[in-house]
Amino acid sequence: MEDVVTHEEDWKVCFAELGPGLVLFARQFVRSIADAEDIVQEAFVRFWRKQHSIENRGLLYATVRSVALDLLRRDGRRARREAAASADMEQITEPQFAFDDGSQRELAAAIDLLPVQQREVLVMKIWNELTFAEIAAALEISQNTAASRYRYALASLKKNFVAHE
Repeated sequence: MEDVVTHEEDWKVCFAELGPGLVLFARQFVRSIADAEDIVQEAFVRFWRKQHSIENRGLLYATVRSVALDLLRRDGRRARREAAASADMEQITEPQFAFDDGSQRELAAAIDLLPVQQREVLVMKIWNELTFAEIAAALEISQNTAASRYRYALASLKKNFVAHE
């Protein structure tokens, strides 16, 4: 039992001594100190679980680098998934019109000029008949923000659509 306590104390001392330098090293890979600290913590956990010797400092730095690269790859995959989902959402939320006359084409053109955030609220409210509460929940915004975006969209449409008549 005493050996375990001594071993744990060795890890605490090692973490206290090497931690700041490892955070500085991890900071080269990420933008924030908090992310660098998380990387160092994860590296120490991995290092400890594999029961590596705390004397092997080179391997500890390699573990920090590995954790940082894993984080960068994970964030890159997430960014690509979110971009793809966003692109899919833009295609889904754009209204489809059956163009019978010129006024419908002008309305569609005016809607296309709206910012994406206003256009998606407008489509959800008018074409899908959602309440502001439902829109807010779907877009993870407040009801007031949803209502404001709707008002701005209507004002822009009125300005742009009337200008074309």
